[in-house]
Amino acid sequence: MRIFVTGATGYIGSAVVRELLGAGHQVVGLARSDSAAAALSLVGADVRRGELEDLDSLRAGATVTDGVIYAANQHITETTDPAARARVERSAVEAIGAALEGSGKPFVVTSGTLGLTLGRLGTEADVPDVARLGAWALRVPTEHAVIAMGERGVRSAALRLAPLVHGEGDLKGFTPTLIGIARAKGVSAYVGDGSNRWPAVHRLDAAHLYRLAVEAAPAGSRLHAVGDEGVTFREIAEAIGRRLRVPVTGVAPEDAVDHFGFLGPLVSLDSPTSSAGTRERLGWRPTRPALIADIKEGHYFND
Repeated sequence: MRIFVTGATGYIGSAVVRELLGAGHQVVGLARSDSAAAALSLVGADVRRGELEDLDSLRAGATVTDGVIYAANQHITETTDPAARARVERSAVEAIGAALEGSGKPFVVTSGTLGLTLGRLGTEADVPDVARLGAWALRVPTEHAVIAMGERGVRSAALRLAPLVHGEGDLKGFTPTLIGIARAKGVSAYVGDGSNRWPAVHRLDAAHLYRLAVEAAPAGSRLHAVGDEGVTFREIAEAIGRRLRVPVTGVAPEDAVDHFGFLGPLVSLDSPTSSAGTRERLGWRPTRPALIADIKEGHYFND
């Protein structure tokens, strides 16, 4: 297949590109800069110049290829504007979907599992509670739109990433952010007793699932890129504390924002998530190191 990939030079997208090329597919990557175009050419991918706001370029890329992977996944930072990000993403996804309508071509779109359920194991059948998640649920309508495309002749799939996508080269995700906070504060912390859980997935395992999805996911699928169903925040804090040689301690819920900054509203969420349905449907089997083992390997601490 010849596959059009957005976010093709990002942390996740670049791994998806290499996974596709390694399996014999051709890749056309969206590049907004000369450096991005050069990086794609270096690994053997073709280049389409443009950006997510360039809807004509997105439509053209979808029309002349055999399928699309929307791997653009902006990291949450202090300067992130969730509403602006959601608007750009929704417009881009709908433009691509319209171009693919009636074609039967695959369209795999990145979504997320964070906050899918609280206090119980989330599954592919669960739908996020927009009212509860507030600003962090702004991507949910886009996921709903992707699923609906399955009824309009698009082999669409929403691929929900675990919030902790880890592995070498992770510079902006939640794991290095937590490490940075621990360095700055001189203590590796969790909220309350730290028993709340987040799912995780290795970047290369996630890339493999993107490939399986574009090859074989049924129309209207919800898929979970989850290796660890739920790692407690205390385990994460302890692994970070050991590597940094700083104390590990809990902070009161009312002090979470003061300690963790913009992550304060998120770090106490208990959001374990299963990928059993995805594994059964596509035969996906994560094989890379789990999150705690990956932190212990030390690459996150190479200055």
